[in-house]
Parts: sequence; structure tokens; C-alpha cells
Amino acid sequence: MTVFALDPLDLAALLCSRVCHDVISPVGAIINGLEVLDEEKDEEMRGYAMDLIKKSAEQASARLQFCRLAFGAAGSAGASIDTGDAEKVARGLFGGERTQLEWNVPHLLMPKNQVKLILNLCLIAAATVPRGGTIAVSLNGGSETARISVTAQGTNAKLAGHLPGLLKGTPEQPPSGPHDIQAYYAGLVATDAKMVLTVAAETDCVRIEAEPMQAIAKVL
Repeated sequence: MTVFALDPLDLAALLCSRVCHDVISPVGAIINGLEVLDEEKDEEMRGYAMDLIKKSAEQASARLQFCRLAFGAAGSAGASIDTGDAEKVARGLFGGERTQLEWNVPHLLMPKNQVKLILNLCLIAAATVPRGGTIAVSLNGGSETARISVTAQGTNAKLAGHLPGLLKGTPEQPPSGPHDIQAYYAGLVATDAKMVLTVAAETDCVRIEAEPMQAIAKVL
């Protein structure tokens, strides 16, 4: 299959849509809460509005911090990222959700694209369990021999059939929305980190693994 390459401008536009998709809901809730404060005199309703504003602001902040690390530059070229920082933003993202995070990654400095890959795979895994479940993240080896595993477990866990192709950069059709671009971008990050992605699905379980290209080459 021919390897697909997305136009850089389309890639940038779709990634911006992906970030906006995550942030627009809590921001909209903040606006609604402010409108209630402006119009309501009832103290109970005003208290409800303040709670809504507070929770939505925290959610928007958590999502922005996550996106900054998962999609942003995260320092200069060749920079390393502490996996502890990745854990912090991941727990912030899932903190108010029905999905629980199990983080089995040791504290160490890793090349930024390996850390960004972990976070992007977390988002993809979370989308496979819309009713909630558990996301388990594990890492074996150091930065040169890292093997990453992200497993989603939950009722009817399922990865859309076209996403594995997007992860590998060989889709049957180009990414067309925020969820598609998530998988395509994760594939680009994996390639830049010299890692190969594989997907396995079982009943109520989806597992995405990444291992170094050199390890695959030795097996072959």
C-alpha cells in the first residue's frame, strides 16, 4: 500500500481542530455559567453556576496543559521530557472522567517524541472506551530500548477499523476530522521517534504497542 502524506497546511488545520474540539466544551460551560451569574438572583442557582465555572475552568486548564505537551513543541529540538510531567498532565486530563488511569512508567528523561507518543496513544485509547473504563500505560526499557504499551479496557472497547491504517501512515483515505488526525499524527510522531506501532483487539480490550524499529529489524 502506498504511504500517504498529508499536506502540511491540512495537517496544521486538522491538529488545530483537534485541540479546539477538546477545549470548546468546558469553555462553553464557563460562558453559560457566567450568563447565569449575570441574570440570576437566586443564591442557589448562583452557587450552581459558580461550581460549574470552577469545574469547567479546571477541566479547560487540564486539557490545555495536556495538549501543550502532547502536540506542542515542548522545548527546543532534541529536548527531553520528564515522564513525571507526562503523568501529571495525563492524570489531570482523566481526573474528572469515568476513565481511570493506571500509570506504570518509571520517572526518567526521555526524548520528547517518545513522551508525546505516549500521551497521544492515551487519547486514542480513551476514545475506544466512550462509556468509561481503564487506561493502563506501561514502559519497559530505557530511552533507546523503550517499549510502550497503552491498553484500554471497558465495555465494548473498540478501535475504528480505519484507524490502524492511519497509525501506520497507510490509510485508505486521508484523515478528515479531529479523531482521524489524532491517529495519523501519532503515527508521524512514532516514525520520527523511530518506533513501530501495532494494534491488538480482544473482547472489551484494545492494546496499542510501540517498539523501536531496530528491534523489529533484528527479528526480521
